[in-house]
Amino acid sequence: MKRLMTIFLLILPLISGNVLANKMSYSADYIRGESDVEGVKLALQYHTDLLKNISENLNVYFETSVNFWEYGETKGRDTNFVLAFSPVVQYPIGSINQKKIFVEFGIGLSLLDDTNFAGKDVGGHFQFEDRLGLMTRFGENDKHQIALRYFHYSNGGLNSPNPGLDFIAFSYMRYF
Repeated sequence: MKRLMTIFLLILPLISGNVLANKMSYSADYIRGESDVEGVKLALQYHTDLLKNISENLNVYFETSVNFWEYGETKGRDTNFVLAFSPVVQYPIGSINQKKIFVEFGIGLSLLDDTNFAGKDVGGHFQFEDRLGLMTRFGENDKHQIALRYFHYSNGGLNSPNPGLDFIAFSYMRYF
């Protein structure tokens, strides 16, 4: 079942021919969370012009990702596997050394393999993935991007308990 969900989330945006005509990118994040949680997030992004008619400065992409989280020492190690899908909006807020700095935000959906992780009962497999970040692009044709992001996973009060999980992530993204 997990394998099918992963494949579905990774190819979902490819179903639409319109998405194929737009930019695509991939990213890898190093994730650090409360209580010494560490992990990686591997993602594919599908960039669209969906909000360009509202403002030329609004960028939007849809991200499908796989997360691997780890907590604890070797003997008491706790791991979690997460699938997620998030729409993300970026907006320029300034520049440093002639490189634009963007703020980004998004609220997506995620599916956690383990509902008891890092000493917390998160209340259910279904969680919201909220993010807020700062990023910049660089390199030839701005094909590279680095970002610093804050992630919060929560069931949004749909289940009890709802302690949430918080992470800081450093991300590298590259456009195809």
